[in-house]
Amino acid sequence: MDKDIKNNILHSGTSLVGIVCKDGIVMAGDKKSTLGGQIVYEKDAEKVVQINEYLVTSGTGSSSDIDMMRRLAAAQLALKKFRDKKRPTVKEAANLIATIAYQNIRQPSMIPFMAGTMVGGLDEDGEAKLYSVGPDGSIVHVKKFDANFSSGMPYILGLLERQFKENMTIEEGIKLAIESIKSSSERDTASGYGVDVFTITKEGIKKVSNLKAEASYTEQ
Repeated sequence: MDKDIKNNILHSGTSLVGIVCKDGIVMAGDKKSTLGGQIVYEKDAEKVVQINEYLVTSGTGSSSDIDMMRRLAAAQLALKKFRDKKRPTVKEAANLIATIAYQNIRQPSMIPFMAGTMVGGLDEDGEAKLYSVGPDGSIVHVKKFDANFSSGMPYILGLLERQFKENMTIEEGIKLAIESIKSSSERDTASGYGVDVFTITKEGIKKVSNLKAEASYTEQ
């Protein structure tokens, strides 16, 4: 199973990043969607998505698996909120998504489940948190930054190791997140065509950037 996951890291076709700042969380992703890693299917894909009033997810892997994960998680969290009479925490949401991943990857299937997820959100006390859920159902509380199992991960983590600073502001985090996706898109053939950026702070969730890459040709 671990071998299958490692073999699929470079075929997941995405660049994702999550950065923990002193005043919140920044999450970003590219906008290219491919078919089988060979054909560009969509140039305006939304890989970072707000699924309810307090939670943002970003996914890498099979688009159908990611979409199913989001819909199922949103429904289950809504039911839990109704039953418990209180909103689930970000940790509870991440654990739910990890459980879904764990169960699905262990179900016999001709088409194996493959979806890594980053989960960022705001607890009712105003604290923003970020978790990274692997395709195998593993879960990590992110304290600094992460790129999950995206194909752009090697390029993003290399950049962040040198440029991330403790206690960054949200504004600094936004700039670094955009630079991370742009840098990955330069070398990762499965990533590109723009950047979506969300911030999660005590003021709420905001989509702060929607950059679209335009092709241009110049004489040399």
